[in-house]
Amino acid sequence: MIAHKDGAIGWITFNNPERRNAVSMAMWEALGDIVRDYEQDSAIRVIVVKGAGDKAFVSGADISEFEEKRSSPETTRIYNQASGKANDALMHAAKPTIAMIRGFCIGGGVSVALSCDMRIAAEGAKFGVPAARLGLGYEAKGVRKLMGVVGPAFAKEIFFTARQFSAQEALTMGLINRVVADAQLETYVRDYAETIAANAPLTVASIKTIVAELSKDESVRSMALCQEVVDRCFASEDYVEGRTAFMAKRKPVFKGR
Repeated sequence: MIAHKDGAIGWITFNNPERRNAVSMAMWEALGDIVRDYEQDSAIRVIVVKGAGDKAFVSGADISEFEEKRSSPETTRIYNQASGKANDALMHAAKPTIAMIRGFCIGGGVSVALSCDMRIAAEGAKFGVPAARLGLGYEAKGVRKLMGVVGPAFAKEIFFTARQFSAQEALTMGLINRVVADAQLETYVRDYAETIAANAPLTVASIKTIVAELSKDESVRSMALCQEVVDRCFASEDYVEGRTAFMAKRKPVFKGR
């Protein structure tokens, strides 16, 4: 895994291009550490996840490790726990996250992409979940995550067929937010991330919190928390700065407080 801070953007790169960025146990473990570091760094306002090279975002778990680390109920439980923690760290990151997808986004790669707030893909990207071709069981938490983005019918199609879908098909399903020409992908994502980074961090964070709460079952949803993050925005220095900048017809400079 490669972590690189560039201004307000924290980049995370799955760096295993020889295996199309297949993810090892060590890579899963490192992902959570990187996310936590970015969360604690006030200079980082947006996290972008990508794959090394131009062949793949993430092609799934590193199957060469399965014989040793995913061949029994106990080792499978430990492996799933590690990958689950990594995806949870990304999904629940306090800062907005973008998956920049080029090439293959398969299996565990789809799970990583779904753990991000937004997914922007190159025209040549390919998506698929081949569990049915490997005989794997797919836990309800992962199915729910996919279903929450694409809906029940498309979730079934993705799992039932185990085939690869084009970027345009993924866009139609709602699996991704945008399709961009291959040559423009990184520039587009960087510009998008910088646009988000320039906005008020407390407002952006409040929307992330509210969407997460509204996505929960009503019985465990905290509307009090939703109101709390809204009130925090109105009580902030950034709200004063936003109003002042608007009246002065200048760009606001937000500090996240």
